[in-house]
Amino acid sequence: MTLIKNLVILFLLTSLLFACSCKKNKDDTADTTSTSLTENQLLDAVQTDVIKYFTDFAESNSGLARERYHTDEPYIDQNIITTGGSGFGLMSIIVGADRGLIERQEAVAQLTKALEFLQTADRFHGAWSHWINGNTGKVFPFGTKDDGADLVETSYLCQGLICVREYFKNGTPEEQELAFLADTLWKGVDFNFFTQGQNVLFWHWSPNYGWEMNMKIEGFNECLITYVLAASSPHHPISKQVYQEGWARNGAIVTDRKSYNIPLIFNHNGTNTVGSLFWSHYSFLGLDPNGLTDDYGNFEELTKNHTNIIHAYCVENPLNWGGYSNECWGLTASYTRNSNGTTGYTDHRPGNDRGVISPTAALSSYPYTPDKSLNFLRFIYEKNSDKYVGICGPFDAFSTHHNWVTKRYLAIDQGPIAPMIENYRTGLLWELFMNAPDVKAGLINLGFHSTKYGF
Repeated sequence: MTLIKNLVILFLLTSLLFACSCKKNKDDTADTTSTSLTENQLLDAVQTDVIKYFTDFAESNSGLARERYHTDEPYIDQNIITTGGSGFGLMSIIVGADRGLIERQEAVAQLTKALEFLQTADRFHGAWSHWINGNTGKVFPFGTKDDGADLVETSYLCQGLICVREYFKNGTPEEQELAFLADTLWKGVDFNFFTQGQNVLFWHWSPNYGWEMNMKIEGFNECLITYVLAASSPHHPISKQVYQEGWARNGAIVTDRKSYNIPLIFNHNGTNTVGSLFWSHYSFLGLDPNGLTDDYGNFEELTKNHTNIIHAYCVENPLNWGGYSNECWGLTASYTRNSNGTTGYTDHRPGNDRGVISPTAALSSYPYTPDKSLNFLRFIYEKNSDKYVGICGPFDAFSTHHNWVTKRYLAIDQGPIAPMIENYRTGLLWELFMNAPDVKAGLINLGFHSTKYGF
């Protein structure tokens, strides 16, 4: 009996140890897999990070977006405001407020401060300059003759102003005042002045040099939103003919060319191949390309094809840069590594590839290529966050080939990320902008049709 009893006890002990071992192994597995975040957790993380650029690191006096922030030179250009980047910042703050990443009252306070600053800043026929001195509101010249109005940068700002108006127009009295101010600012731009009486829009006007820069705004590039807003202006609109002859070049914008057997739809202005990906971002933070067509092309196909071409190029990697892959991809304008190892700036694209990846390229393309963009998001946040992610999210650019990363940020690169990811998640900015009555009227006037928004 004693032997049997001992065997029973041994069996029970063995069973208990086995059960504990199984539980431990199971718990160990759970611990391992918990380090792999869900897509929503990753999207929350990157949106939270990049929005900080426009809140925690905003220009202190105005509440608008600093042109740049260098982690190694925190005081460089700290009071230079970028007009276009500030427009992206307005939209990023809306995303933050809507997701509860920013207290709504704090968002309203910062936006009110920013718009009141814009109300007193230098304007030229209603348009703002590319750069503004955050201390004084005066022009900070972008170049010798670029010391006045910049219509394209102004358009990016107005895209944000319209979203602010639409988001807050039915809110508290304070929010309605904010919405009214946003409306007043955007409607004050005299878009028609920038035609010089011709059937095209011009980019710049200077109080000292007039029209000497003489840069026509022609497509396809990052400037479509300028024509859309110019046609939407209630007080200073352009005609459809300006769009047809200027932006669309009397139809010459259309092409049957392909890259990687993917149709380009439009000629990419000034390139022999394909333009940088910001061309499919800046105008489309508010302008929804899905189901959108005009007399010349399909914008849903245009933006998706553009992104897929850049992805295909990076995967093929014809210049054999180390690191390019299905998960490490994305070419757009950003900081860059010069051949001598210094840091510069350029528009990365297939015709100008320096082995440098710009995180905003893949992340701001999320609505067009969600699977491919998620691959990149996992690559940078799960596998390489210690190298490529800082206080305001992904650093502006890196090269695995050269083991190089610039620990710096640019407003125009951080700015599209949160809004475009939000457009993928909820369509928030697209819904605000596309349902704005003046925008819808402008699009209709230019001959646009949208199956999604019913016009």
